[in-house]
Amino acid sequence: MLSLGLLWRALSRGGAGQGYEAAAAPSGPMEPEAEQEQEQDQERALEVYDLIRTIRDPEKPQTLEELEVVAESGVAVAALGPEEFLVTIRFTPTVPHCSLATLIGLCLRIKLQRCLPFKHKLEIYISEGAHSTEEDINKQINDKERVAAAMENPHLREIVEQCVLDPD
Repeated sequence: MLSLGLLWRALSRGGAGQGYEAAAAPSGPMEPEAEQEQEQDQERALEVYDLIRTIRDPEKPQTLEELEVVAESGVAVAALGPEEFLVTIRFTPTVPHCSLATLIGLCLRIKLQRCLPFKHKLEIYISEGAHSTEEDINKQINDKERVAAAMENPHLREIVEQCVLDPD
């Protein structure tokens, strides 16, 4: 069984968490250029979703998509500047007290850091109201130092590697 204490300690080390409020989408009529940018952002969001949907759950043989932990609607991409993008992921653990929600967030982050073909800033959150400790977990999975410390743990690294391994 996974040592949850190790995971919690590894992710609890490090500096303060970053803010985690997602930017609101602009509203109103769009210029043709803005419309084209929005379409490109939606295409990038689908590309991101295709990467994360195949991640395996740490406890079950199913993927995060099959368990409905991730969904297309939980992925957003917005331009930050020329060729740089903000990727926001919202995921929903299977139960509000899921003990592996932090590990799932870590898997999402590692897979995207390795596989995204464009320059990005990555923000990962538990869907609002979907977990009893969502605020703490959101801080942990968005803190680079805590993520790096967790990935230094050989046991956690092995579990993450198994989860993010591409399917055959």
